Amino acid sequence: MSEVVRLQLICLSVIGCGILILLFIKSVFPRVIGFVAIVLGLFMLTALAVPQMASLPPVEEKFDIATVKTPTDLAAIGQKIFFSKGQCALCHTIGPSESARCPDLKGIGAKLTREFLYESLTQPQAYIYKDYRHEGLPKMYPAEMPAINKNPIGLSRNEILSVIAFLQQMSGEPISINPSELDVPGQAPAAPVKAAQSSPMAVAQAH
Repeated sequence: MSEVVRLQLICLSVIGCGILILLFIKSVFPRVIGFVAIVLGLFMLTALAVPQMASLPPVEEKFDIATVKTPTDLAAIGQKIFFSKGQCALCHTIGPSESARCPDLKGIGAKLTREFLYESLTQPQAYIYKDYRHEGLPKMYPAEMPAINKNPIGLSRNEILSVIAFLQQMSGEPISINPSELDVPGQAPAAPVKAAQSSPMAVAQAH
């Protein structure tokens, strides 16, 4: 017997008790209790009749390097990771939003180099800015960016590169990451992408 069926039987029992009280007891207070029991039982039965959907974590995207033939394929995988395993959309928006917990990423691929994006994802505290917007009043963002290559998110180098490819494509920029740069299982991983040397002024202007 499933849990839903057990709850339905309990509701029917409550309704039955309420009906018996109304039929055989003449005192006012018990009759009020019986009426309330019937109403609550009916509400509970109605709620249990609504189809229940299991609350499950987002499906983890499988990164199959054999399916990546073009930079566009890489960006497509990056888009799925952005909204699932990467958990980026929990804080970031793609488009202005006053309720955003972190900076808006619309057009970010055109503002920052791939090297700087990689560093921002893996070493988010390397540069700290109180406001990432170019217009409007300054805004303090409440959330602190985690390093997405470490737990609990733990994206691989291939997954991070695919997210960067998605950010570039979403910004209308040419994707600068080639599938040949991806780490192949069984081979030594490539050297990590390092941020290009930039002057503090250039970095500030990029943000």
